[in-house]
Amino acid sequence: MTINKNKLTTSWGAPVGDNQNSMTAGSRGPTLIQDVHLLEKLAHFNRERVPERVVHAKGAGAHGYFEVTQDLTKYTKADFLSEVGKRTPMFIRFSTVAGENGSSDTVRDPRGFAVKFYTEEGNYDLVGNNTPVFFIRDAIKFPDFIHTQKRHPQTHLKNPNAVWDFWSLSPESLHQVTILMSDRGIPATLRHMHGFGSHTFKWVNAEGQGVWVKYHFKTEQGVQNLAPDVAAQLAGENPDYHTEDLFNAIDQGDFPAWKLCVQIMPLEDANTYRFDPFDVTKVWSQKDYPLIEVGRMVLDRNPDNYFAEVEQATFSPGTLVPGIEVSPDKMLQGRLFAYADAHRYRVGANHNSLPINRPKAEVNNYQRDGQMRSDNNGGSSVYYEPNSFSGPTETPHNKPASYEVSGAADSVAYDHDDHYTQAGDLYRLLSVEERERLVQTIVGAMKPVEKDEIKLRQIGHFYKADPEYGKGVAAGLGLSIPE
Repeated sequence: MTINKNKLTTSWGAPVGDNQNSMTAGSRGPTLIQDVHLLEKLAHFNRERVPERVVHAKGAGAHGYFEVTQDLTKYTKADFLSEVGKRTPMFIRFSTVAGENGSSDTVRDPRGFAVKFYTEEGNYDLVGNNTPVFFIRDAIKFPDFIHTQKRHPQTHLKNPNAVWDFWSLSPESLHQVTILMSDRGIPATLRHMHGFGSHTFKWVNAEGQGVWVKYHFKTEQGVQNLAPDVAAQLAGENPDYHTEDLFNAIDQGDFPAWKLCVQIMPLEDANTYRFDPFDVTKVWSQKDYPLIEVGRMVLDRNPDNYFAEVEQATFSPGTLVPGIEVSPDKMLQGRLFAYADAHRYRVGANHNSLPINRPKAEVNNYQRDGQMRSDNNGGSSVYYEPNSFSGPTETPHNKPASYEVSGAADSVAYDHDDHYTQAGDLYRLLSVEERERLVQTIVGAMKPVEKDEIKLRQIGHFYKADPEYGKGVAAGLGLSIPE
């Protein structure tokens, strides 16, 4: 039988006889409920949009590969890093953080940098940003922080009062605020920015020995940023500027690439380092722990369908492979639950069986049923464990390595509360012109804040990082440095 690929069918494959006119009782109607093709079209249309991500709603993505360039097997047994020259297919999603799905690409905002490696031992997700730090260091504050970045419940407008009130009451945010308000707050394109895993992770080698690790993706295109006036113009003229630039570059064969490097810290150093190495508002000095090259990431293929690949892609820092484990980072610990749970809500419990998320490795488990189950649901195989029917069983050698914990169960902060040294160091690294632009940007962002109390509290943080920093913002706002 010859199959006509141009024949229009219903979702269940039956041919459609009329796609221009609904079935009615006579030429004037009313419309008949028995027109199941009409009902299916309308019902599906109503459900074409899955709920957008609460954060990182606006994004762009691409396929590519990761190639190992240095042998680091003495640090990790991760299979995709096991030999120089080994290539692993991957998918990346770049995104803004706070805006909705239709917002502009060129707003001042961190950029999400989420990479999915389709390894032979299962998928590995590295879910980071284009900054090495974050605004907060405990996941319990995350919903409150994101609320400040969203819209006021009455006016439905962005609310600078909430933004700066939260930051001024959360001094740990100062390092990230300084980065955000600097020139790097608006990347020129998604290709011209670095990426970071941000959190501290743990690598474990074949002998069970571990090290702490931080990831750095260094753009081979060079770092370039947009001036605020140019970014504002683009936001009005072409709000999808970054999305378009990435697609066109790949489409024209100008494949963007990043070099992946890591910082490696011996486990015992975590107890003596001058900053808590698990605090995501802090960086490790590269003088103390130099960058070590791992490999190279190249993006060489655009998605065929945005919804199927970019919108339905799901990432979680808990999607790990043997040889890569988590750390006690309080923010990371919360994300291990929150990200996967967001996908179960937004896309469904079977999101990992969608083509864009499906691992190349064979999946064998006892998870069954649920919405959007697209495979054979385990067929007639055994569906519980332990069992006597040769079902899949655990492999003890793949258990995560243990690490020692101590102390009473309690709600406690990190031991280290120096939120000013690294922010001040960053400020002093900037050129005079960069400092001036940083202060101007902050002043412009803080002017709409209604309460001087909030402004003065934030100025105090800038001053503690560097007196010149605080004085510059205070002068711009017409305020005096608080006592």
